[in-house]
Amino acid sequence: MKQPFALPVLAAILLASCVGGAGFGGSSARPVLNGALNVGVPAGYCVDPEASGEAEDTAIILMGRCSNQAAVKPAVVTLAIGQAGSAGVMAAGGAELAGFFTSPQGRATLAPTGRASDVRVVTALSAGDAFLMRVQEAGEPSYWRAVLGLKGRLVTMSVKGGPQEALAPEDGRVIMDKALAALNRANPA
Repeated sequence: MKQPFALPVLAAILLASCVGGAGFGGSSARPVLNGALNVGVPAGYCVDPEASGEAEDTAIILMGRCSNQAAVKPAVVTLAIGQAGSAGVMAAGGAELAGFFTSPQGRATLAPTGRASDVRVVTALSAGDAFLMRVQEAGEPSYWRAVLGLKGRLVTMSVKGGPQEALAPEDGRVIMDKALAALNRANPA
């Protein structure tokens, strides 16, 4: 029997879509949500504390290149952390997730407008414990989005180019892989 997971995924994706510097004081990781999870930051990127925030049981963390002189590609990395227990939707597995996100309902969930016709899933694949998608929104460059379960919480991450510069799909994937590795290092099993 298939598990219903549209509502928790929808909530996490919408939470991640709400977010359109400074780091952690020299640290590459720090706890959020009263220590429930640690945010890991890939080398060359820093958290923007003014654009990031925590609610009672969720968080949105926005990261960008630490400086214009940094030796990394300009990108915006958004991390959305769902409520405790929200990772249960990941039990459905990669094929079920791919089916959902390529369906009209799933594409509507990914679209900032809420219209399935405004978004296309270009690529969908599993990478370790994460489900990755390259998403194309109407009139915009494609970007990478990951969905994973971490310490019982649904976590979504997106990697987009900066406002002045599109990010090539292969560069976005490299940044996504580094961001996922930093997140996993910060939260050992």
